[in-house]
Amino acid sequence: MSGRAPLAGRVAVVTGAARGVGELLARKLAARGMRLALVGLEPGELRRVAASLRPEADAGYWHADVTDHEAMRRAAEEVAGRYGRVDVVVANAGVATGGPLADADPDAWRRVVEVNLIGSAVTGWAFLPALTASRGYLLQIASLAAIAPAPLMSAYCASKAGVEAYAHSLRAEVAHRGVGVGVAYLSWTDTDMVRGADENDALRELRRRLPWPANRTYPLGPAVDRLVDGIERRSAHVYAQRWLRGMQGVRGLLPFVVGAAGPREMRRVEPRLAGVRTGLVGAGGAADEQAHARG
Repeated sequence: MSGRAPLAGRVAVVTGAARGVGELLARKLAARGMRLALVGLEPGELRRVAASLRPEADAGYWHADVTDHEAMRRAAEEVAGRYGRVDVVVANAGVATGGPLADADPDAWRRVVEVNLIGSAVTGWAFLPALTASRGYLLQIASLAAIAPAPLMSAYCASKAGVEAYAHSLRAEVAHRGVGVGVAYLSWTDTDMVRGADENDALRELRRRLPWPANRTYPLGPAVDRLVDGIERRSAHVYAQRWLRGMQGVRGLLPFVVGAAGPREMRRVEPRLAGVRTGLVGAGGAADEQAHARG
């Protein structure tokens, strides 16, 4: 795979494929002729997505927690055994929580870092042998949160800054083996995670008071189209909303901007933060909590 890589007939693994970015990405890759291996915590939803893909996608699903080394190792072995190769891996699985650190649920805060950062590294660890054999490509899903820190999002921002740094480090380690590594940046995109965060009035208002264009919620379809194009091009950086590319040039200034504006905004919304849910947000967050409650 080099230059603009043809996708037809190749094999892609997508984590967090039960909904949102992962589900639509699987659909769009299948439409390009790829075979799909779906990985996640919701076997019923994964089964639904796999069954709905075109027969040529030969879609299979694997129930695995991305933070579980052994489960992911088994999944990687079974995927390679079924399809004979792995050409693309998209490390998409992620969760989020919101609210002030002082009031945070420590288990939820830790879980965000575990899934988003450690889970991404475990995904890379599990699938690197197959990607090395195919000289394939890994796309790590990051976020605007990796570029711009924000109040009430400490766990998510820390985890996404971490996956960005992890992916850049991994790229330098594996490029000489022919493996490409890309980082994808998304702003607020219409997924259940963002809708779940918006259920709290204070968090929703604070987000909408961000400067344009960061205060918008963007449609999922065009964002995922750009991810597919990035996979096809084996891009080092993929921007789901085009304006995010420009943020790279000013990212060094953003902590100062947030530090200056943050206290004013926090004084305004702080009285309304008592009702902020301290657990994981959205349907995906609920599924993660339920899976861990079952042990």
